Amino acid sequence: MNLEIITPDKKVFGGEVTAVTLPGTEGQFQVLNNHAPLVSTLGRGEVVVDSGTTKQTYTIDGGVVEVLKNKVLVLAEAIL
Repeated sequence: MNLEIITPDKKVFGGEVTAVTLPGTEGQFQVLNNHAPLVSTLGRGEVVVDSGTTKQTYTIDGGVVEVLKNKVLVLAEAIL
Protein backbone atom coordinates (compact mmCIF):
# COMPACT_ATOMS: atom_id res chain seq x y z
CA MET A 1 0.00 0.00 0.00
CA ASN A 2 1.07 3.60 -0.51
CA LEU A 3 1.86 5.79 2.51
CA GLU A 4 2.38 9.55 2.65
CA ILE A 5 3.31 11.46 5.80
CA ILE A 6 2.88 15.20 5.36
CA THR A 7 3.36 18.17 7.70
CA PRO A 8 2.35 21.79 6.93
CA ASP A 9 6.01 22.40 5.99
CA LYS A 10 6.99 19.39 3.88
CA LYS A 11 6.42 15.83 2.76
CA VAL A 12 8.24 13.63 5.28
CA PHE A 13 7.69 10.19 3.74
CA GLY A 14 6.19 8.76 0.58
CA GLY A 15 6.35 5.21 -0.70
CA GLU A 16 5.14 1.63 -0.62
CA VAL A 17 4.87 -0.07 2.78
CA THR A 18 3.52 -3.34 4.17
CA ALA A 19 2.22 -1.92 7.47
CA VAL A 20 2.02 1.31 9.44
CA THR A 21 1.40 1.64 13.19
CA LEU A 22 -0.22 4.88 14.32
CA PRO A 23 -0.82 6.64 17.67
CA GLY A 24 -4.60 7.10 17.70
CA THR A 25 -6.11 9.38 20.33
CA GLU A 26 -7.90 6.31 21.78
CA GLY A 27 -4.86 4.03 21.48
CA GLN A 28 -2.34 2.65 19.05
CA PHE A 29 -3.55 0.85 15.90
CA GLN A 30 -2.07 -0.73 12.80
CA VAL A 31 -3.07 -0.45 9.14
CA LEU A 32 -2.30 -3.32 6.76
CA ASN A 33 -2.90 -3.86 3.05
CA ASN A 34 -6.60 -3.87 2.01
CA HIS A 35 -7.67 -2.16 5.25
CA ALA A 36 -11.25 -0.89 5.44
CA PRO A 37 -11.74 2.84 4.77
CA LEU A 38 -10.94 4.87 7.88
CA VAL A 39 -10.53 8.44 9.11
CA SER A 40 -9.08 8.95 12.60
CA THR A 41 -7.45 11.59 14.76
CA LEU A 42 -3.91 10.99 15.93
CA GLY A 43 -2.29 11.91 19.22
CA ARG A 44 1.34 12.58 20.04
CA GLY A 45 3.39 9.43 19.55
CA GLU A 46 5.32 7.23 17.17
CA VAL A 47 4.41 6.33 13.61
CA VAL A 48 6.18 3.05 12.76
CA VAL A 49 6.58 2.46 9.03
CA ASP A 50 7.27 -1.18 8.05
CA SER A 51 8.43 -1.65 4.46
CA GLY A 52 8.90 -5.40 4.88
CA THR A 53 12.69 -5.25 5.16
CA THR A 54 13.18 -2.14 7.30
CA LYS A 55 11.28 -0.16 9.91
CA GLN A 56 11.39 3.62 10.30
CA THR A 57 9.96 5.56 13.22
CA TYR A 58 8.69 9.15 13.18
CA THR A 59 7.42 10.93 16.29
CA ILE A 60 4.45 13.17 15.51
CA ASP A 61 2.66 15.83 17.53
CA GLY A 62 -0.87 14.79 16.59
CA GLY A 63 -2.78 14.94 13.34
CA VAL A 64 -5.25 13.03 11.18
CA VAL A 65 -5.03 9.83 9.10
CA GLU A 66 -7.14 8.77 6.13
CA VAL A 67 -7.12 5.21 4.76
CA LEU A 68 -8.82 4.61 1.41
CA LYS A 69 -8.15 2.05 -1.36
CA ASN A 70 -4.68 1.02 -0.14
CA LYS A 71 -3.60 4.65 0.26
CA VAL A 72 -2.73 5.95 3.72
CA LEU A 73 -2.42 9.71 4.16
CA VAL A 74 -1.05 10.97 7.47
CA LEU A 75 -1.45 14.73 8.00
CA ALA A 76 0.80 15.40 10.98
CA GLU A 77 0.84 18.69 12.88
CA ALA A 78 4.62 18.41 13.32
CA ILE A 79 7.45 15.90 13.37
CA LEU A 80 9.28 16.00 16.72
